[in-house]
Amino acid sequence: MIAGIRLKVCGLTSYVDAEVADHCGADYLGFILAPQSPRHLGLEQFRAMAARLPDRRKVAVLVEPALADLAAMKAAGFDFFQIHFRHDLLIATVAGWAETVGAERLWLAPKLPPGVDVPAALLPLAKFFLIDTFHVLKFGGTGETSDWAKFARHQTAHPEKVWILSGGLNPDNIGAALRASGAKFVDVNSGVEAAPGVKDHAKLQRFVAAMRSAVGR
Repeated sequence: MIAGIRLKVCGLTSYVDAEVADHCGADYLGFILAPQSPRHLGLEQFRAMAARLPDRRKVAVLVEPALADLAAMKAAGFDFFQIHFRHDLLIATVAGWAETVGAERLWLAPKLPPGVDVPAALLPLAKFFLIDTFHVLKFGGTGETSDWAKFARHQTAHPEKVWILSGGLNPDNIGAALRASGAKFVDVNSGVEAAPGVKDHAKLQRFVAAMRSAVGR
């Protein structure tokens, strides 16, 4: 935890970057198993490095997975499951994910067009909700900032849930993002990279320093 704010470093593809994220104080290590991502890590690759990874909670990042694939990732030892999906996907599909891994371990990241909030029917199905940048063709990974006001509105309206701010965060804007959104949990990826899937260690350190500075700690 950084100055009272939880941090997930996502898009990790190497043991070295995971270790640096650990040393910087990340609470969660994110691994993108969606094949369409330039930061894709195969399940077998994760299994091969799992024993050497730091003792931090591991998050599998997925896009509308089949239940069998989700179960395989659960068996591989992931602690949490961050699922990106169309906001109007059948509720029965989302309920199936919750039944497979448990609502306490499910992070729902619905793709929310401008003017659309998290559907009320999703709220009972998970404890964690991630607000990311909307893009017509992509499920996250855009490098563009998300709607901080929308995030603040959701966090205020549903304080019983854990809200995670994502989308285009970097060392230069994290302070403004924390002040505008009131986020207590942030997810960083491309904003601390040297290339897709390769972390810039100096940028990550600057990001953490900017978090501390933003809250005066």
